[in-house]
Amino acid sequence: MNVTKISGVYQADGGVLGELRYVVGKLRGSAHCALCDITHGLTGKKAAFSRCEKSLGVPVELVHLNERSPALRQFTEGKTPCVVGHGGSGLVMLLDAHALNGLTGSVVQFEAALREALASASADGSG
Repeated sequence: MNVTKISGVYQADGGVLGELRYVVGKLRGSAHCALCDITHGLTGKKAAFSRCEKSLGVPVELVHLNERSPALRQFTEGKTPCVVGHGGSGLVMLLDAHALNGLTGSVVQFEAALREALASASADGSG
């Protein structure tokens, strides 16, 4: 599949209340999002992640659970956090929650894993 867009889906709702619930949950140890750990640090989006986004050559959107399109919601329900590729033949899972957890917040490891997944999806030839 030729991936023309990438969506990263956080394991949290967006908006002020969603963000607040996540921060409180994280402090209590009851909430975790491996994609959040990769994309954001204490002061906002990591500069390394911004550079990674620009280097991929395809648009990247980062969305919260309550911000997903209907198609993305259906494809990712119960599978977040995750990274999904969009292409001519639909959606493809590039990095699932297990893969993201294994990256331990590293943007460098994330970029390498994502590039490998993109190459695999492209070699698949199904789109």
